[in-house]
Amino acid sequence: MRLRNCLVGALLVVLAGCAEPLPRLSPPVPAQWQHAAASTRAKPTDLHGWWHAFADPELDALVDRALASNLDVAEAVERLRAVRALHDRAGARYLPSLRFGTNDVVDPSANASYFFVGFDANWELGLFGRGEGTRREAQGALDASVADLRSAQVSLVAEVVREWIELRTAQQQEQLLSRISQARRQAWQALGVRQRLHLVAPATVDQAQAAYAQSQAALAAPRQAINASTQRLAVLLGQNHPDPAWLQPGPPPELGAWQLDSTPADLVRTRPEIARAEADVLQTAGAQALAHADMFPSLGIGGSIDWATDIDNNKPHSDTPNGIVSLGPEISIPLFDWGIRLAAKRSRDHDLKASVIAYRQAVLRGVAEVESALGSLQQQEQREQQDALAWHALTRVDDSTQARQHLQLASPLDRSESQIAADQAAIELADARAGHGLAYVALFKALGGAPLPTADQLDTPPAATRDITSEAHH
Repeated sequence: MRLRNCLVGALLVVLAGCAEPLPRLSPPVPAQWQHAAASTRAKPTDLHGWWHAFADPELDALVDRALASNLDVAEAVERLRAVRALHDRAGARYLPSLRFGTNDVVDPSANASYFFVGFDANWELGLFGRGEGTRREAQGALDASVADLRSAQVSLVAEVVREWIELRTAQQQEQLLSRISQARRQAWQALGVRQRLHLVAPATVDQAQAAYAQSQAALAAPRQAINASTQRLAVLLGQNHPDPAWLQPGPPPELGAWQLDSTPADLVRTRPEIARAEADVLQTAGAQALAHADMFPSLGIGGSIDWATDIDNNKPHSDTPNGIVSLGPEISIPLFDWGIRLAAKRSRDHDLKASVIAYRQAVLRGVAEVESALGSLQQQEQREQQDALAWHALTRVDDSTQARQHLQLASPLDRSESQIAADQAAIELADARAGHGLAYVALFKALGGAPLPTADQLDTPPAATRDITSEAHH
């Protein structure tokens, strides 16, 4: 008897866990990055606080406000909570269930009416991999929601930093273009005086006037950029209008020392798009396991306890028993729809293969994005260095021209031209610094850099909060 019970128990365990094994995910990542991954000697940059390399307190405060009030993040949090509510009860369908109900039935002979009260119990055993398939689907949906929240946070932080850099750069360029426009106007007026003295030709004055008009027209671009950046920042912070303080010009954030300490293999654990693709594999594997289980009988245990009483009995004596008890196994065997079930299984097999391919594609896309950002970062850093050399050289020329003007060895027109040249170089340098900073933003967005979701966002106790950047693959 004991041997028979052990054999039956072992058989049930085998039947319950006979879902097909999960596919092995082998991310196609290189051993190391092809491009240099550091600017200067520095401590490794924290992936969850990479924007602090700009050393801009206003930017730090903006990022904190955005993470607390952004509507896309709030939406992702609520969707995660909705999925978690179902995830925590995913296995309930394989637990015993009890239902109470009443009913009234009329005897076909119209001699009596019966009132039934009873309990129905059912326990689906979840064999042949049904339980495992349900668990995989629920866990895959939860992992996908966590990845979506991470993706929203990564995109939000990158967008806030990008808009702040573009806003401050546009404000600086507006100031420099205003100085250039003022110098162009003074040069045009000075040449007008010389024309009246017949010292220059009218065409020279016309050229100066055109240069002044063009300098005025150039102011439209930075002003438009300022307006667009402030509006986008307001949306990112969940506001219906920009803060007036943003319109007060300030120095653009400059990128300080940083160092990338991660490897391509780390990308699999930090990039939300890859985590989302991995979750899709798990969810699809769950659907495939359920399709596989549907090809086998569905086994369970059912029972009921019913009480009946005559409501309107025309017979002199009741022959209806007061209580009925039933208990026994329940089995549902697929017969005539076998072809449909087999087709569904084959379809899910292909879906699973497609999700594995999509996972590999997500990894390749992530590696390519990081490599592209690293290459762009190198080029932008070199561009900034060269533009800085040009600006310093033209600034020295302007200082020399100003000194010569004080000694009456150069005219005010010469000084205006040297000042304009220096300011134009400053505009180019500001644009190069912005490009350098934006390339840095693109790099850490590709790496999946952002603060981790809080325990409240994950709707879990603090001790149970998982760092998804260090989770192993399924």
